[in-house]
Amino acid sequence: QVQLVESGGGSVQPGGSLRLSCAVSGRTISFRNMGWYRQAPGKQRESVASITSGGNTNYADSVKGRFTISRDNAKNTVFLQMNSLKPEDTAVYYCNTAPSFLNWGQGTQVTVSS
Repeated sequence: QVQLVESGGGSVQPGGSLRLSCAVSGRTISFRNMGWYRQAPGKQRESVASITSGGNTNYADSVKGRFTISRDNAKNTVFLQMNSLKPEDTAVYYCNTAPSFLNWGQGTQVTVSS
């Protein structure tokens, strides 16, 4: 059974940084495009960033230049480095394939507030 476990969230002030990790078990991600998604209260889940199996990346306009997605296939893990965080980045962050087809994990909460 495939399991996605996100971690690394927390509470930070505007301008701060966080690094999220997503450990995948039960299936290799080496040949999969992977993505990070987020869902803010009262809003639909949205795509934040994606990375192809070859390492090409794509970002939502709202995070471009601030967030960096990366992957470590040997560790079956995907990362999201988030810099210059803004209050509007507050959400629960999830990882999945891109497009998503696996069962969602529990996510990790990111709160940006002064």
